[in-house]
Amino acid sequence: MKARFHLFASLLAIAVAVTLLTSPAAAAGPANSNIGNVQLNATLNESLTVTVSAGTTVNFTLAPNTASNAGSTTSTVSTAWVLKPGRNNIAVWAYFTSATGALTSTTGGTATIPSSAVGVQVNGAGGFTACATVSPFNAAASGMLIGNTTITGNTNTNSSRTDTLAYNIDTTVVPQLPADSYAGVLNIQAQATP
Repeated sequence: MKARFHLFASLLAIAVAVTLLTSPAAAAGPANSNIGNVQLNATLNESLTVTVSAGTTVNFTLAPNTASNAGSTTSTVSTAWVLKPGRNNIAVWAYFTSATGALTSTTGGTATIPSSAVGVQVNGAGGFTACATVSPFNAAASGMLIGNTTITGNTNTNSSRTDTLAYNIDTTVVPQLPADSYAGVLNIQAQATP
């Protein structure tokens, strides 16, 4: 009986050894590698753009010494921005490079139409505002503020606004304006502050 016990114990020992040797390593728990790293860097650049999508050319038929000489069409101005934290205002301006010669003769004449004779109406509200204010973009008193948008925290740092501009030339500002063709460029520009 002892021989059988020894035989049984020997067979049991061999079975346990075979089981241990043929068991997968997972039985001892997972083996993990070191940690590899990938650095991710992302940048969203600050931007401020103005687009005139309609009414890029406005024509006038002028009458002498007349306060109301409406432009042939309106302009649609879209201002879009993506700002860094800390900005608190977007101001959109219309301005001429010269206060005295906003529109000049296209035929070589010396007469000019000053910026103070050109009025802009914003979004159909109120009257026409003469371009007679100094803008942040030049020292000439040849601009007018189209509008402000207050930036509040991070709630509208990535946003836009759209304005519709109507135009008028008041020829009573230049009562001796001679018959001629006149042309000039009205600049539209935005500024984010501070």
